[in-house]
Amino acid sequence: MRLWLSFLTFFLIFASLTQAADKSLGVKHGISLFNAPLHYPKNFTHFDYVNPNAPQGGEIVFRAIGSFDSFNPFVVKGTPVAGMTILFPSLMHATLSRRSYDRSQEDYGYAAETIEWSEDNTWVIYTLRSDITFHDGSPITADDVIYSFNTLIQKGSPLYKSYYQTVKNVEKSGERGVKFTFINGDSREQAMIVGEMPILSRAYYEKVGFEKADLTPPIGSGPYKIEKFEAGHSITYVKVDNWWGKNLAVNKGRYNIERIRYDYYRDDIVAFEAFKSGDYDVRIESSTKNWVKGYDIPQISRGDIIKLQVKDKNPRPAQVLIYNTRRELFKDKLFRQALVYALDFEWANKNLFYSFYKRLKSYFENSEYAATGLPQGDELKLLNEYKDKLPSEVFTTVFSPPISGSQEALRKNLGIAESLLKKAGFEVDQKRKVLTDPKYGKPVKVEILIQDANLQRALHNFIENLRKIGIEATLRMVDAAQYERRIENYEFDICMQVIPQSSSPGNEQREFWGSDRADIVGGRNYAGIKDPIVDALVEKLIDSDDHDTLVQRTRALDRVLQWGFYTIPLWYSDTTNIAHWKKVHHPDNFPEYGIDIDAFWVDQKPVNEK
Repeated sequence: MRLWLSFLTFFLIFASLTQAADKSLGVKHGISLFNAPLHYPKNFTHFDYVNPNAPQGGEIVFRAIGSFDSFNPFVVKGTPVAGMTILFPSLMHATLSRRSYDRSQEDYGYAAETIEWSEDNTWVIYTLRSDITFHDGSPITADDVIYSFNTLIQKGSPLYKSYYQTVKNVEKSGERGVKFTFINGDSREQAMIVGEMPILSRAYYEKVGFEKADLTPPIGSGPYKIEKFEAGHSITYVKVDNWWGKNLAVNKGRYNIERIRYDYYRDDIVAFEAFKSGDYDVRIESSTKNWVKGYDIPQISRGDIIKLQVKDKNPRPAQVLIYNTRRELFKDKLFRQALVYALDFEWANKNLFYSFYKRLKSYFENSEYAATGLPQGDELKLLNEYKDKLPSEVFTTVFSPPISGSQEALRKNLGIAESLLKKAGFEVDQKRKVLTDPKYGKPVKVEILIQDANLQRALHNFIENLRKIGIEATLRMVDAAQYERRIENYEFDICMQVIPQSSSPGNEQREFWGSDRADIVGGRNYAGIKDPIVDALVEKLIDSDDHDTLVQRTRALDRVLQWGFYTIPLWYSDTTNIAHWKKVHHPDNFPEYGIDIDAFWVDQKPVNEK
């Protein structure tokens, strides 16, 4: 009797667990990160921030820097062309779902007509729309989606394997459904990010091969296809006739322009002159000198070129100098910390940047995710779990890069730098002002790798300050292709990088900071961080069950990274600066979480008529 009761108890528990795993949140037209009510109803016609009646047609020209030799952005090999992306919808490739730029944690069906999500977050089913096709007219099927997933994680960029590492199985669900089953239900984000995967044609790639990176125009599924190109110099996309996604609510008021062209330039200095001459139409301005002084031209006073500044709620991209901690010299945290004191931001901002920038302090600047003040509440409780292994400053000191701006302040900061170097065991020959590495008895040499010519002037003062504390520092300027190759293979001492952040941090944090990403060729953990506490905080961040928890865990990660001194924080602008010729138009209101360039339109004039 007792044995029978035990069996019955086990059966009931197993049945209840199975029932919980199978319980669905319902079949919906969209998905939100923490299952909050969707902003847009099932029958919505367009996103609020677009112009659904935007004029159609015309041509727009953008600029790109460097060159390209591949139409395959999904593999490490080659330099992919502008207009194609490794994730998210692009001109050429559709995805199962797409984000709304006015909501930070909501996606809506794109190639997928409906989305069904389990209550325990262990599976999601995307059901494709009927009559959707690739550019060659062949249908987009569930088999294509399954092929895309398997091929990307097996043969594509290392990013895919890590980004989708929680996926246990992918299978058909009915005729048009694709079911993604997850290893566990810990990550609320996993059901959303599988919807961001580009959909590839199985028939096409099985015929031509997936891993090659050349200039054979591929068959896509998005709103545009390649019309023509000049290898390494320009590419023109043209709208696909009778494209299946044209009238979907997620696309209404978007993809208004008939032709999109990217022209390539050797560097941004040349590109800026070309913009003023009317050779291309829209410019995201990254140079403060250009923004403040460079547009003092007749085209502005006549109204031919329009400048605008846009604020949003997204974390600002973190512009930093990254140490390569794979190299012995940069394994020493005191050495890394010392170099931070040689950067005189205040001087550079006043004398070079027209006081335009703010000093970067956080990897999630301009957002609620940034660590500020001292840790408290749930963030402090989390950090206390690792208190005996973290620097005491994490709990006692507000992180802030050193302030300079005067000769007196600079001397003080360089003195602190020398003290840190001495504490780390480095020796300074005061006569020759040469710093010696105690392990090898050789002078310390550091090379800073950059590809942006505008940075040469900005970093010159930093180089001189490093020399004042005995470090033989040099600035190495290389072209885009060489820079990319060296970064992919971690062939640098220090490099300049911009680390983009999502409006809702998640799986991508593994790519930036994860120990198992540190030595992968083509990875994005540029610093080579291998810290079990960072790994643990990243996983906790990904496993957050609600928005408030996500905020607290992201702040904890930010704080640990700050005090790890893996980078030298540079600067940021709290606006996106755009200049465009008057033929270009945009909706009256920009969304809160980014600028949707695809919602722009142009006057119906030839491209050379500005």
